Amino acid sequence: MKAFIYTGGEICADFITERPEDEDLILCADAGYQTAISLGVTPQIALGDFDSMSEDLLPPTVTRYTFPSQKDETDTQLAIQYALSKGARELVIIGGLGGRLDHTLANLSLLEDLDARGCHALMTDGFNRARFLRNNSTLIPRSQFRYFSLIAADPVVKGVSIEGGKYPLKNARLVRTGNSLTVSNEIVGNCALIDVRRGGVWIIESR
Repeated sequence: MKAFIYTGGEICADFITERPEDEDLILCADAGYQTAISLGVTPQIALGDFDSMSEDLLPPTVTRYTFPSQKDETDTQLAIQYALSKGARELVIIGGLGGRLDHTLANLSLLEDLDARGCHALMTDGFNRARFLRNNSTLIPRSQFRYFSLIAADPVVKGVSIEGGKYPLKNARLVRTGNSLTVSNEIVGNCALIDVRRGGVWIIESR
């Protein structure tokens, strides 16, 4: 199952190309309902503490789950947990990368957790698009995002190779601190192949 999760915060609607199909699970976390509506999408499920948007704005056709504001999970994490409980193994999270830095960092860690669970996940607000890769390889197609960067998630990441980038790499070693070697690359063909032999990285595309 594929799930779309809409969160609150600023987005660039013109650069969000990911669209749900009829069979996809569509969720919104709190004010993510307004994000979804602005993109012409009507969620099936709304959940959160609704401190950023009044529940009164939700139509009766949307199933809602209300949580106390004093809780251990963010609304985005609650939406992810719900999607996983329904069998979703591919998640697209719209929003989540702008606004409060603490929420952005927490959301990036959720991408890492989803990868560890064997789920394919990406997060985009139209300004940036992020995914997580550990001990694996992936193709990044050319898109509206001009740049792509790899950010090490572990103290040391080994065997990092990039093919199809303006700045190719072969079996490189990345470190988490004090290193910006893999920031601001560009795709020169139709796609870039990224391979990581040992360790984890965030792959972040930016306009």
